[in-house]
Amino acid sequence: MTHTASALPPLRLKKNEERRLRGGHLWVYSNEVDTAATPLKDFVPGDPVEIQAHNGRPLGIGYVHPHALLCARLIGRDLDHPVDRSLIVHRLKIALSLRERLYPGPWYRLVYGESDGLPGLVVDRFGEVAVVQITTAGMERLREEVVAAVEKVLTPATIILRNDIGSRAAEGLPAYVETALGETPRWLELEENGCRFRAPAHAGQKTGWFYDQRENRARIARYVKGMRVLDLFSYSGGWGVQAAHFGAKRVVCVDASRPALEQLQENADLNGVADRVEALHGDVFDALKTLKADNEQFDVVICDPPAFIKRKKDLKEGLAAYQRVNQMAIQLLDRDAILVSASCSFHLKREQLLHAVASGAHHLGRQVQILEQGQQGADHPVHPHIPETEYIKAYFARVLPR
Repeated sequence: MTHTASALPPLRLKKNEERRLRGGHLWVYSNEVDTAATPLKDFVPGDPVEIQAHNGRPLGIGYVHPHALLCARLIGRDLDHPVDRSLIVHRLKIALSLRERLYPGPWYRLVYGESDGLPGLVVDRFGEVAVVQITTAGMERLREEVVAAVEKVLTPATIILRNDIGSRAAEGLPAYVETALGETPRWLELEENGCRFRAPAHAGQKTGWFYDQRENRARIARYVKGMRVLDLFSYSGGWGVQAAHFGAKRVVCVDASRPALEQLQENADLNGVADRVEALHGDVFDALKTLKADNEQFDVVICDPPAFIKRKKDLKEGLAAYQRVNQMAIQLLDRDAILVSASCSFHLKREQLLHAVASGAHHLGRQVQILEQGQQGADHPVHPHIPETEYIKAYFARVLPR
């Protein structure tokens, strides 16, 4: 690292509070800042800063949000390289080299925030379309540089800004969806594990698709051939359509969103499996009760719900929900069957998901064997010093009579 002072205003830390940053972390909390030397009230959200140790020694360059507990994020440790279009282009190229090595086509998460050295930025690639999501005030300041960098590195036909995520409100940012380059397509098109999919370009959840479960969805191929499959919280068919593609004889997909189920049926058509995929609209818990009352049985149940635990204070209620949905899913399994249980809640520990599966089976007089464990795909790399970058857990469990 170069230690030449930058032209940026300093954000100085208290004594010994630089240890995490020196150890590889990228975040600064407001209680770590020496507010006597560098008052947070002097900054506005998104201001670029030089982050300094208590003695004024530079630690790197980042941006600040004076009103947030997580009040600064480090982007670069070399003061000779400011946070500008050139740096973003460099980070994008490094991110792209990994994805091109791992995936056969241009359908993946290209940028995953801190893990790719660009905190506050997500970029998903759908062939000739790049979908950009900015979640922090500091990255919003760099919006034009981000768009220019994505255009330079990818040369896409279209760049869509899907800045309608709820977490922007905490940063004081407005929600909006905008096409920054090219013509707005109706659909995002992608390929995953040998299947074709369409996702809405300006609607739907997150950026339109959940690439993070790709590797786990590929794992179901060996479990579903010739089987009856139930896909809970199916969204637009990532799990269910692929199960049919992998040879399942019947797939029932349950979701509370009619538009998602309409898209699922179109995706089933795209892959020539519509005759084996059924859409069941309604609340998943209500649907599970109905299926149980109808004496339905399945060989494989896939349970990949939305985050039941979005905040730490939701933990108790969320744990109960994971326990309940897994137990209800197990009730619908045949004597020797497979449960795929997943979670995207960071605040749910892996062992807590395992407990929800095991205790649900125990309560019903069943036993489980854990066959495989899954995590998020390699296009969502985990930053070793930031546990929050690891959030996907999945268990592939065989459920048997006790």
